[in-house]
Amino acid sequence: MGKRVALVLAGCGVFDGSEIHEASAALVHLSRGGAEVKIFAPNIEQRDVVNHLKGSPSEEKRNVLVESARLARGNIQDLAELKASEFDAVIFPGGFGVAKNLCSWAVDGKNCTVNEHVNSTLQAFHSAKKPIGLCCISPVLAAKVFPGCEVTVGQDKNIDGRFPDAETASAITELGCKHICKNVNESHVDKANKIVTTCAFMCKAPLHEIFDGIGTMVQEVLKLA
Repeated sequence: MGKRVALVLAGCGVFDGSEIHEASAALVHLSRGGAEVKIFAPNIEQRDVVNHLKGSPSEEKRNVLVESARLARGNIQDLAELKASEFDAVIFPGGFGVAKNLCSWAVDGKNCTVNEHVNSTLQAFHSAKKPIGLCCISPVLAAKVFPGCEVTVGQDKNIDGRFPDAETASAITELGCKHICKNVNESHVDKANKIVTTCAFMCKAPLHEIFDGIGTMVQEVLKLA
């Protein structure tokens, strides 16, 4: 039987929700790996809404679960209904929605708070010793919830202008976690905590390299499951 994997979304669109290419890449690699996937998102209002054409804020209101349903082709459940006992692993794609809707990192940095259902989901999988996969900015969730864990968001220096958000690595270190420098096509496995991370769009790289990096994360999650 294939592994049962929960995928947690944060909306739809890089600037205020889940990064669409990352979510799609995770789903493709999970499908290739024979996994049975169910998709979840918190039933909450988005912190903000961004006009992706103009890159500017919009006055409208949107719901994270409703927007995430676009990516899930309508087949999605409220995150509050997720039971870790029914799954072998959980994966969180990235996108600013992670830092805005799943936690308050976008506003508060390392002093952020994590959504209660996101926190309880992470804690439940960790307590059950089931793997957690995170990409792009979502490794900050693990850094906040599991002090002492190891994660990667790419590099800790803006090498050749490819890692413009390299300071995130320093913030992770300040939380008492260990940041592991990795290239975009690699992932890091924290074997003690069963946390697998990859930098994805935290690196300015061709889409196929980001796709491949997410593939290594998914493969490692399925190995641990």
